This record gives sequence, structure tokens and C-alpha cells, in this order.
Amino acid sequence: MKNGLASLWVLILATSPVLAQTSVDRFERQMEHIQREQVLQSDERIPAEQRALFDYGGFAAFNFFAIDDLNQSTHILRQTDLSGYARLNFDDVHEIFIRGLARYEDFNSGDSFDNEGDDLVGPRLKRAFYRFNLQHYLAVYEGQQSDLGLIFTGGRQLAHWATGLTLDHEFDGITLEASLGDVTLTGLAGVTVPETLDFDSSRPNFDDDTRRGLFGGRLDWQVVPEHKVYVYGLVQRDYNQEDFDPDPLIQQRNMGIAVPLLPTRYEYDSHYIGFGSQGNITDKIVYGVEAVYEGGDALSSSFMLNGTVATAVPQTSENISAFAFHSHFDYLFHDANRTRATLAVVLASGDNDRLSTSNTFGGNRSGTDDHAFNALGLIYTGVAFAPQVSNLLMVRGGVSTFPLPEHSWLDRLQIGANVFVYNKLNANAPINEPTGDQHYLGTGLDMFVNWQLSSDMSLAVRYGVFFPGTAIQTDHDARHFLFTGFTYAF
Repeated sequence: MKNGLASLWVLILATSPVLAQTSVDRFERQMEHIQREQVLQSDERIPAEQRALFDYGGFAAFNFFAIDDLNQSTHILRQTDLSGYARLNFDDVHEIFIRGLARYEDFNSGDSFDNEGDDLVGPRLKRAFYRFNLQHYLAVYEGQQSDLGLIFTGGRQLAHWATGLTLDHEFDGITLEASLGDVTLTGLAGVTVPETLDFDSSRPNFDDDTRRGLFGGRLDWQVVPEHKVYVYGLVQRDYNQEDFDPDPLIQQRNMGIAVPLLPTRYEYDSHYIGFGSQGNITDKIVYGVEAVYEGGDALSSSFMLNGTVATAVPQTSENISAFAFHSHFDYLFHDANRTRATLAVVLASGDNDRLSTSNTFGGNRSGTDDHAFNALGLIYTGVAFAPQVSNLLMVRGGVSTFPLPEHSWLDRLQIGANVFVYNKLNANAPINEPTGDQHYLGTGLDMFVNWQLSSDMSLAVRYGVFFPGTAIQTDHDARHFLFTGFTYAF
């Protein structure tokens, strides 16, 4: 059975759009962390005194990528980003913020991951929200001092909960944050923006037309100044309308296995209950710990494997029962070089009757609970391999430093490296590329350089390499990832 599943995986990758979908999925996740870092670095360069009433600006980024896919093909991409923002603030009571992004992607001939070639993306509205602070309103306009803090935010905004294990995504909706003393209660309701990268890459338009409802609440308690504990509940509802219905039905054969492109319905409704703690242990150790249980129900796969033949089966709604855990510990040396060492652990459950750990097509088998963890979080899992946080046991160790703090030109030059060890949590369960019934997925190394040349200009270089382990079946050659980016903020 396992050999048949592995062979079917290889065949699906070779004869259907799943290969392109898998490549796009991994490519988007590889870029997401890098782009998030660029935006944050640009925002931090806005002087505080310019935020008082009205400020505006933006940044231009010129990036180069060289990325090896799981078939050892190297893709070359030149990317140009132009982003602008405006912020209007009245007495720190009312705030309006807007940020947009336009991007041009220039691939070498035949290197596009989705076979669509060069692309102009956008302009897109990345943020657009209004924020109201009731406590400040009462103090400024009514002359009242209130112990109750209440902040309302409505519009397109970023939701980052806890360590980002379950939720780290932009959405259209509202958040309401109420605080009293050391306790804060946050409520959230909205729908993901269409450009959200979905965890189900077998779904049509998974990378640019995603609609998932998000409803939840989080309770934070600052127990002591050094430690905050939290608990949350989050409900995700699948509002995606498009199913896969091939016309005409295509059937291809290879290696004696028949693989039809079958009509597939998609529905994945999940909920999450999480808890954890963040803070510092002594003045040198900063930490974050988060654990989450996932429940809900989802449709099963549209086919099953009988020997070496994939046959269509009715899809049924089955229970989800999965879990995940993330922890990180940073040691701050408090030296002139601002040296920091990091140890992080990520683990997430998998399902051994799935063919893909996150997709509906080739997903959970009818009549069984689904134990694969899937969520809309964002965890750093490297750049050369970048696996999804599903059926994963990953350990990361890293260090970063500013080597020349006394040099006038190089005092803001940061270098660092991270080493990753990847394993499947369940050896008999899949990830999103062909694997055997072994735990060890491989080892990765990321190295980076961040150099803030001036208050307006920065340079970033990132190189990653992944050495496949015994569980990887496509090949055992090293996969490489190279990124260079120049950002000018204005």
C-alpha cells in the first residue's frame, strides 16, 4: 500500500497540475518571510516624530531570486516592488492607515512556477484600516481617566496571534481589544484577503482567491512583568466556492497506475484551542511557547487507491483531530555586537492515510478522522526547503551578530545563520512531496546578511541549502535558494 501511494505521488506530480501547485505553494512560502521582513524594516525607519499627525512615504525594493525546486530545476526571478503608505492620526484617538503594493515579476524564459511567465501583480491594497482608542478619547475630549482600555480596528489589517503558529495573515474585518489592568481580551471577526496563500494547494486558485472566515477571541494575562500567559479560541470557516470539475475527464497512465483527474469538492471547517506563554527568563533569555489543538470537520479525498489503481469514491465529511506546538528561546549576550542565539522547536501532527498532508485531493480517507494539522499561521521553516507546518518535527538553531559596531559604515551590518533538522512527526504519514516511511527529511542551512546602508537604503542577502534525508524520494541532491534585495525607503 505504501509503495503504491509513493508511486502514485510521483505520477501525480509528473502528469497533472499538482506539480505546478506544489511549486507555487513552496515558492510563495519561501518569499513570505522575506517580504514581511522588508516591510517591517521599512516601517521601523519612519522617524517617530513624523507619526504625530500625518505622514506618508513608501519603499522600492529590487530583488533577485535563484530557487531550486523539488525536481532540481533552477528558477530565476527578478522582482521589483513599489509600496506606498499614508497615516493620519488625530490626538492618538483616531487613526487611518493605508498601504498599497505593486509588483513586477520578471522570470527567465520557462522559469515561472505557474507557467504564466512574467506578471504584473497589483496594485494591491495591503492595509487599509481605521482605529479608535476609547481610553484616549475620554482623556483628551472628556477629561476622564478610565482604567478600561478599548481599541477598535476595522478594515484590512494583519492578525498575528501568539507565536504565529495558528494565525498570521491579513484579513478584512474588525478587531476589538479590551484591557483592564493586567488582563487583555481581544476579539476578531473577518475574512481572509483574496490573495491569501491557502494551505490546500489542490484547490483551484488557491494562491490568489482564498476566502476563509475567521472568528475568535484571545485572553492575555500579564501575570508578572516578565511573563504573559494566554489562551485563545479560533474558528475558521471555508467560504471558498470553486470546486474542481475537469471537462472532459482526463485519464493518464504510467507505471501501471491509472490516475484520473476527478471532480473534487472542497470544504475544510476547523477550530483551534490554544494556550501558551511569552516573556523573558532573566534579562538574557527571551522565550515563546504555544500549543494548539485543532478540531472541526472536512471533506475526504475524491479517490482512493486500490492496489495500483486510483478509483473515484464519494466524498464524506470527517472529523479533524490534530495538534501542533511551537517554542523558541533567544539568548541575548548583551555585548556591543548585539549577538543573539536562538533555539526553536516546531512539531505538528500528520495523518497516515493521506497522500498529501494539506490537500483535499489525495487527502484524508473517507471513514477516518483527519489527524493532519493545517492552519493559517506563519512559522519560519527555512528558505531552501520551507515545509508546511503539518506532519513536521523541526529543530532550528541560529545565531546573529553585528560584527563591526565601531565602524561608521558597517555598524548596522548584521550577519547570521540558522541550521535546521527536519523530520516527519509520523513516519507513515505524508508531507507535500513524495516521501517514504522514514522520519528523516533532511538538514538545512540558511545564512543571511542585513546591511542598513543609511536611514533610507538597505541591502539583504540570503542563501539557503537543503540536503535531503532518507525520507525524500524525488532525489538526494542539494537544493539551493539565493535571494538578494535592495530597498530604498522614502
